[in-house]
Amino acid sequence: MEIMLRVLALILSYLGFLVNMILDFLKPRKSPDFPPIRNPLLLKSVLELVTELRRGELTSDQLVRAYITRVREMNPSLNAVVEERFEAALREAKHADELIAKASSEFDRVALFTRYSLLGIPFTVKESCGLKGLSYEVGSVVRKGMKAPRDGDVVELMRAAGGIPLLVSANPEFCMSFETNTVAHGRCLNPYDLTRSPAGSSGGEAALNGCGASTFGIGSDISGSIRLPAMFCGVYGHKPTGGLTSVKGHFPYSTIDENFPKILQIGPITRFARDMPLLLEIMAGDNKHKLQMNEQVQLKDIKIHYAYGFSGLNGLTHPIVDSDIEKCISRAVGFFSKAGVNVKQLDLSFLSNSMEMALVGLLDLKGLPSIVTQQSHRAPHMRLLIVEFFNSLIGHSLFTKEALFLELMQRLNGFMCVNNMEQYRQEALQVKEYLSKLLGDRGVLFLPTFHSSALCFNTSLVNITGIDNMLIFNVLGFPATHVPMGYNLRGMPIGFQVVAAPYQDKLCLQIAAELERAYQGWAPPVRHQLQ
Repeated sequence: MEIMLRVLALILSYLGFLVNMILDFLKPRKSPDFPPIRNPLLLKSVLELVTELRRGELTSDQLVRAYITRVREMNPSLNAVVEERFEAALREAKHADELIAKASSEFDRVALFTRYSLLGIPFTVKESCGLKGLSYEVGSVVRKGMKAPRDGDVVELMRAAGGIPLLVSANPEFCMSFETNTVAHGRCLNPYDLTRSPAGSSGGEAALNGCGASTFGIGSDISGSIRLPAMFCGVYGHKPTGGLTSVKGHFPYSTIDENFPKILQIGPITRFARDMPLLLEIMAGDNKHKLQMNEQVQLKDIKIHYAYGFSGLNGLTHPIVDSDIEKCISRAVGFFSKAGVNVKQLDLSFLSNSMEMALVGLLDLKGLPSIVTQQSHRAPHMRLLIVEFFNSLIGHSLFTKEALFLELMQRLNGFMCVNNMEQYRQEALQVKEYLSKLLGDRGVLFLPTFHSSALCFNTSLVNITGIDNMLIFNVLGFPATHVPMGYNLRGMPIGFQVVAAPYQDKLCLQIAAELERAYQGWAPPVRHQLQ
């Protein structure tokens, strides 16, 4: 355990607790005033929509227009869209409808949708994931006007399955923050409280999904960047097993670090847990067989381990988990226990150095560009970095303070002793082996995704110590799904993450689907009258 790092973590954790408590008192929830969902198409899962398209009960043109309308009425409030391609999407919808019309028999239509399993379905894409011809600035003023030269690999797979991309959504600068707030594009807002953040770095995707403006979104996760926005915006988000999905076409990207494609993963953000298996299989591409989705596990055969947070000194240097979040874990545990599932509380003392292991995993990544120089091989002078950071605190920098802080942390080696880093690398391997054996091919772990519901803007730095709840599973390569479980007393979404052993993603998704059936899952931020 690194003393200097832990002292800093202790200060930040309790400062964050104080700041959050004061802001919760001073800034009561601002209920959104945007229109409720009026079109019933917006309340249907991808699986339902595919069925209706196949049966000829719905056209892709109708569906795409419904989502375009919803995006247009929501985005002025949320600022979640960086650039859209609505006209091109309508042309692609017309082409999809023509293909469906040509398949005259039920047999032909089944064959068509077997080949193109998302034919005619609109979706949205995080800007950093790359959508050809659309913005590729990734929140940077310096990259202003840059366009993606090609589709990212996962986007290409979705399009090959017949999906129709509508837009690219907001993310922080170089995805280096869990607050979607940039100098280039301003703040993206949380649909459940317009004074709060949708988190990051997949903040735009979570905001659009949370208000019913997307069937599903493509996000990326290197330290919780799918799961945390999903939590803040009340939707589902899955971080796949390390290395399952291709991250080519993503920015930032490293061509020299073999661990980068394992720690960063691209995955789905969606309102409906039942859609995630289909979406993940498509995203996995040639690795689809590793998921073994067809080999279902009986619920009674699954073993659930759970914890409310880290234990011992490690727990003391992490933020206090909100009681509402602990209660939703207890509620889920009680539900499965009554269903006859084996549940057991787990002592996380084997993760006593979780912060160090997580940080070393990030610090070891090589070949990522600096936000200041825009290059991986030329780091800015330390003095310039410090000056830019302090300028950013008063709003006088082209760069965001969160991204600069993370770059500073990397340059300062995370306040860790270089001589101890190998010890933490070896410990991470031991933890991975232990946890893989513990969970096996039938076990899952329930843990808080984060310690708090949606944060106010400009508070992410004092809450940063809560991130290694998620980051540790990127470093270990374990799949993890955020599951929404209702709301806290402030009316904000809460939930927890379900973790499984590598390539046991289906267990995470199965648990999410069971909880969706039991506790409703997503609910729109503004109530509607539709049935």
